[in-house]
Amino acid sequence: MLFHHIPLNTAESLPDNTALIDKAGEISYAALATRIQRVAAGLVAAGLKRHERIGIYLPKSLPTVISFFATSRAGGVFVPINPLLKVEQVRHILCDCNVTILITSSDRLKMLSAVPGNCNDLHTIVLIDHKEEPPSAPLPHLQVLPWQQLLDAPEITIPETIDTDMAAILYTSGSTGKPKGVVLSHKNMITGVNSVTRYLEVRPDDRILSVLPLSFDYGLNQVTKSLLKGATAILMNYLFPKEVINQLEQERITGLAGVPPLWTQLVQFPWPETITEHLRYITNSGGTLPQATLNTLRQSLPKTKIVLMYGLTEAFRSTWLPPDEIDQRPGSIGKAIPNAEVMVLRDDGTPCAPHEPGELVHRGSLVAMGYWNNREETAKRFKPLRHQPAGLPLPEIAVWSGDIAYRDEDNYFYFVGRQDDMLKSSGYRISPT
Repeated sequence: MLFHHIPLNTAESLPDNTALIDKAGEISYAALATRIQRVAAGLVAAGLKRHERIGIYLPKSLPTVISFFATSRAGGVFVPINPLLKVEQVRHILCDCNVTILITSSDRLKMLSAVPGNCNDLHTIVLIDHKEEPPSAPLPHLQVLPWQQLLDAPEITIPETIDTDMAAILYTSGSTGKPKGVVLSHKNMITGVNSVTRYLEVRPDDRILSVLPLSFDYGLNQVTKSLLKGATAILMNYLFPKEVINQLEQERITGLAGVPPLWTQLVQFPWPETITEHLRYITNSGGTLPQATLNTLRQSLPKTKIVLMYGLTEAFRSTWLPPDEIDQRPGSIGKAIPNAEVMVLRDDGTPCAPHEPGELVHRGSLVAMGYWNNREETAKRFKPLRHQPAGLPLPEIAVWSGDIAYRDEDNYFYFVGRQDDMLKSSGYRISPT
């Protein structure tokens, strides 16, 4: 199974279900599949070659999601760019991963054109808000195409793709340095979405509110898990936290993912009692949820399951804490998600004993392909396990998170801090926090 098969397969089994909703309207799975196929043909006709990167610099919208899956269908690699980034950061991403086609809007193109610099591989810009004659190209060698031209493209032969091919590059700043492009294969992304939908028990009648950036693996997964199961994803670009609560009530949302800063803002507002009647679950990742915030959420949403998770872009998602374990294991980031092994290892690669701090290491088919065009940083994070079965001719690569954690006797994990921030005293690791 490949990344673009997520909505295409669902369109065959549930064609009339509503797939996506944004401020401009909604689209069924059947119509979504048709547009993905057409845009894929349009991208190939525009000069896209297998494995080339397409930058998508847009807020959450139907064209944004269509562009992701159409790029995959056309044999390319999609690079979602956070629309809140500064222009200099956007240009760094476009140049760093050698983007050949950029899908954006007229206003964003003007912003990019105002900053000096040139990405030599870029040859085509697609504007989603010009259906007829697009504006002139900012540089002579660029062609500028309207979005409608992709939709009107005739069918064309599309390159074959396999599951170990690149599917996406997601940029993450990590703890230090310039943003790094994490390269994800089709297999990485399919394994991840299958795992998450399994433990969250996503259903066709779910209505999932997407509020996180789609350039964030956690945000992107809110759309992919919805489309895999025939549910409806509601795409939301909000300015004020209260708008999120209003949308939960108006759209009768059943699933919501957030990060600690968002939850901390949301608990400042009163939640209508009716929300807990349909909000089946909420999830947290991207940092530890403060205990006070967690307590308030539990009081406001007595019938809603709260799932605490831990993950890193380099391995998508690593652990989850079942809702019925929150009281029994306070402070835990959970156990390994399905089809992944998570370990706590010493500096010499040997396993730590229960309650002994060490580095959190993730192995399995969720481990990314490395950092784009960055061998040095890749070598630091993606390393072979030192203790592998005798006779295994090729070393297995795991991702070393740089996070210090420990496990209990039941293999539930507890976050301690970042390796870069650790202090050592008498041989013991101490977190400044």
